Amino acid sequence: MTSASTPAPHPHYIRPTRFDTLVNKTMGWLARRGFSVMGTAELSVLGRKSGEWRRVPVNPLPYENGPYLVSARGHSEWVRNMRAAGGGRLQVGGRTQEFTVTELPDAEKPVILRSYLKKWGWEVGRFFGDVNAKSTDAELLAAAPKHPVFRITLTSTTSTTTPPADAQ
Repeated sequence: MTSASTPAPHPHYIRPTRFDTLVNKTMGWLARRGFSVMGTAELSVLGRKSGEWRRVPVNPLPYENGPYLVSARGHSEWVRNMRAAGGGRLQVGGRTQEFTVTELPDAEKPVILRSYLKKWGWEVGRFFGDVNAKSTDAELLAAAPKHPVFRITLTSTTSTTTPPADAQ
């Protein structure tokens, strides 16, 4: 993994509300069971301190040379773990894709952010302030340091019919 931009001493991060946490748990639960809502998958990444797998629902963006992961909330725990681990897993149902990542420099983010906001702005727009899919390249570039973007390189895909460990 290459780190393309150094976060500020207090990097931008918007914590989830209780409602957001409930929705995230539900979306992750659905993804583990094979129900992807608008392309949602469950991301698993090794914790940088615990060494344990951490899970969070994400919206992988299919785009040229991608797919990509965008952190709408900013420099979140999954972002910090991803930087340390250099990759992770995406799961929808019994299909798991392992991957490595390359973090994009801010200068390369505007086109990805625009595409991400076109597809999921209705869901994540509140985390981008006044920036949206119709914003200028300069506005998207100004927002880029707040929103880490990772290019995914798939390393393996496995499929299983075994239910997830927490499927009781």
